[in-house]
Amino acid sequence: MAVTQKNILNKLYVVFVFITLFLIAIIFRLTTIQFADGEKYRNLSEQLTLRNDTIFANRGNVFSADGSLLATSMSQYEIRMDAVTVDAKVFENEIRNLSVELSTMLGNKASYWESKIRKARNNRNRYLFITKKLGYNDYMKIKSFPIFKLGMYKGGFIAEQSTVRAHPLGKVAERTIGYDDYRGGPGIEGAYRSYLKGKHGWRMKQKIAQGQWKPINDTNEKEPIDGKDIVTTIDINIQDIAHHSLLKQLEYYQAEHGCVVVMETKTGEIKAISNLGRSSQGKYYEKRNYAIYESHEPGSAFKVMSMVAALELGAIDTSTVVDTGEGRFKMHGRYINDSKRGGYGKISAARALEVSSNIGFARLIDENFYEQPDKFINSLKKMHLNNQIGLSIKGEGKPNIPSPGDEIWSKNALASIAYGYNLTLTPLQTLTFYNAIANNGEMIKPKFVKEIRAWNKNVQVFEKEVIDPQICSKETISKVQEILKNVVVRGTGQKLYDEHFSMAGKTGTARTEYGNSVEWQKDKKYISSFTGYFPAENPKYSCIVVIHKPDIKTGFYGADVSGPVFKDIAQKIYTSNYIINKIDNVAPNFASVKNSYDTYYSKSNKEFTSIPNVKGMAAMDAISLLENIGLTVNFQGEGKVNEQSINAGEKLVKGATIVLKLI
Repeated sequence: MAVTQKNILNKLYVVFVFITLFLIAIIFRLTTIQFADGEKYRNLSEQLTLRNDTIFANRGNVFSADGSLLATSMSQYEIRMDAVTVDAKVFENEIRNLSVELSTMLGNKASYWESKIRKARNNRNRYLFITKKLGYNDYMKIKSFPIFKLGMYKGGFIAEQSTVRAHPLGKVAERTIGYDDYRGGPGIEGAYRSYLKGKHGWRMKQKIAQGQWKPINDTNEKEPIDGKDIVTTIDINIQDIAHHSLLKQLEYYQAEHGCVVVMETKTGEIKAISNLGRSSQGKYYEKRNYAIYESHEPGSAFKVMSMVAALELGAIDTSTVVDTGEGRFKMHGRYINDSKRGGYGKISAARALEVSSNIGFARLIDENFYEQPDKFINSLKKMHLNNQIGLSIKGEGKPNIPSPGDEIWSKNALASIAYGYNLTLTPLQTLTFYNAIANNGEMIKPKFVKEIRAWNKNVQVFEKEVIDPQICSKETISKVQEILKNVVVRGTGQKLYDEHFSMAGKTGTARTEYGNSVEWQKDKKYISSFTGYFPAENPKYSCIVVIHKPDIKTGFYGADVSGPVFKDIAQKIYTSNYIINKIDNVAPNFASVKNSYDTYYSKSNKEFTSIPNVKGMAAMDAISLLENIGLTVNFQGEGKVNEQSINAGEKLVKGATIVLKLI
């Protein structure tokens, strides 16, 4: 018996010792965790339950030259609610009032919101979703609702702020304004991102449950600093004119795509740039920046460059006679054709440019430079035609003017280059050359941005940048200017002539995708263009219009397809710009422009008690009229008004919203 008791005691001693050692080990481990590794585990805990959330800075605004917003960052808010933190008495007293306010703002019945919030409180949901994509005004309004107005800790109000990029003027010049996202940062947005992006702030958040994170404080730990603003050279009025004139012509000719650029002659400032491509549904939109990136054979537009080079080298004069025969001429085993059936016969070099004779230019250049082609090619390159402009906007196409020895050089190369084939230029590169002709030989780099501003102060101003102060002699410039004026008066651009104002320029009609001549004959494709400036004397603006693959059943010559766009832009700028004061001090009378103005003027000066009929009016006129009589205007699309949501004749209610559908 004594032995048994002793064994039991021994076992108890062992257990006691084991438990004691185990407790010592636990105490040691706890002490180690608390003091030796405490900082490590506290940091780990915070990493798992706390985090810094980036608050993205608002990107700077992009403005037109007159201060209109082209791109801006707009704050939007996602609203959530901590349904648990609200005091029970406050909750019961105010839940009905909160539900009524939410119903009024967001829709659904008040009972829906009350049931939803009560259920969240019962389930201890501290991150209940209320709504998202609220603008700033609605955010300030919902923030003042019952319960929510008590703030985050007492009212459970949680607001998550983010920013979105908006283009207030819609699709106008969208590709040139650009983006800074997955699309690769084209346009001004991409080129000037370092100025626009600003500095991000941050806000501390705590993990509460199920992967949800709640802000710890009402304010941000570090406030974001907004980016700087960009002031562009774009003139909204000219941009609107160019965009809609191009769109109208593309639709009429069912063309694949096209572009327009309007440049201020003396400064190189781009006043308008529109690039429209056709979608699979047949609608046109800013698909690519064709004016900047798309290199193509310029066709007859290049004859001006050939003329300048030949005059500068002394190979010809404007009076030099060339025999164009009966409109078909064989050179180096290949036929060259003129557009006029029967040909032009013997004509001067100046007349060859006026009527755009392919044979005339092929013979003038080939016969003078066939033995020394480098002499002619180097003259073209001396005028920077083989160089990129060096734009800040990414994606500029590379020009290509081949030289003897290049892979694409052949015995026909020189003659082809003379009238605009076997080489490539972008529309903006072509316009830069023509602008130099208009500017008496001074070649200026096209400019899209005037200045960078921050907090209403200039940070950087971009001055005029001269590529070449004199691309050729004054004598050559004077001769070519006179010929380009005559192109409109009596040459291929004669259809564009108007006695009320002067223009100068050159038509261009180039074959495209003609590699397989048999297939091309079955499905002929052309690039139509017109490049020039106005007024012809002391030019204010230069302009290029390029339209790709018009329906040849309707027309394809540059004078027919692109020329009218050029003329329309010039007309409307004349009637809306001070340059009219320099043309005999008399504003020309364009019937279509006058009728549009008279329609708007007669309506805008009436006293309205009912909704006016704005169908058929230009969008800018309709919006101005409706806002002036006290309506809020929303619109969809571009162009003229096709539908209005409030019918004409209905009683006018100040502050009502009317939606216009444009086409």
